[in-house]
Amino acid sequence: MHLHGCLRTAIIPTKRTVSTKVVVKDPDSEKKEVEGNRAIMPSDRDPGLSAKLLQLVLLATYWGMQIWFTFISSFVMDSHLNRHTFGLIQSRLVPFYLHLGSLCAFLNLTLFAVYHPVDLLDDREAFQIGVYFLCVSVAAVNAQWFGQMTSEIMADMHLMEQAQGLGQDIGLSTNREAYAKLCETDSRYRCLSGQLWLYKLLSSLCNLCCITCNAYSLLYLAESLTTL
Repeated sequence: MHLHGCLRTAIIPTKRTVSTKVVVKDPDSEKKEVEGNRAIMPSDRDPGLSAKLLQLVLLATYWGMQIWFTFISSFVMDSHLNRHTFGLIQSRLVPFYLHLGSLCAFLNLTLFAVYHPVDLLDDREAFQIGVYFLCVSVAAVNAQWFGQMTSEIMADMHLMEQAQGLGQDIGLSTNREAYAKLCETDSRYRCLSGQLWLYKLLSSLCNLCCITCNAYSLLYLAESLTTL
């Protein structure tokens, strides 16, 4: 009996408890892990030295033109040249300045967009590409419309002023009475004068908008520098 009990006990299988551990991943942590891996993953289209240099040259050229043309040359010429000579120079320089600025802004936007795909943009880069796009749009409108209309209206007014013996005075503050009298007696000149004021105002606002955009773009590049 004792031996039979021992054999029975020996052949009875022993039950084992197997514990299964289920790991549930947090969706937020998984998303952060994917974003982190994408952030540290090197881009297949990293800009080379030539692309960086080209964008810097374009931005610096456009910024330098804006500062010189808006705040230096205009005031110097206005205080040393007569009204018609100043207007003639402006009518030749302004279209060139506006179209060259539009080209620089377009190339800056193109370079930035090529090396910054839309699906990989962060908030800072998305805002920067919006700044470039705004600069291109405003510069193009100014070059094709406001600046062109300003030059055409100014040329028509100069012909009318020459017929009255005006236009040889230096500065805008001299001989104001003669121009005011011409506005009173000639309705077409008065209309052109109002249109010139409006288009010059719109063109100046567009120019200031582009200056602000380029200033922010320079700040963006400066923040991206690791050292001088």
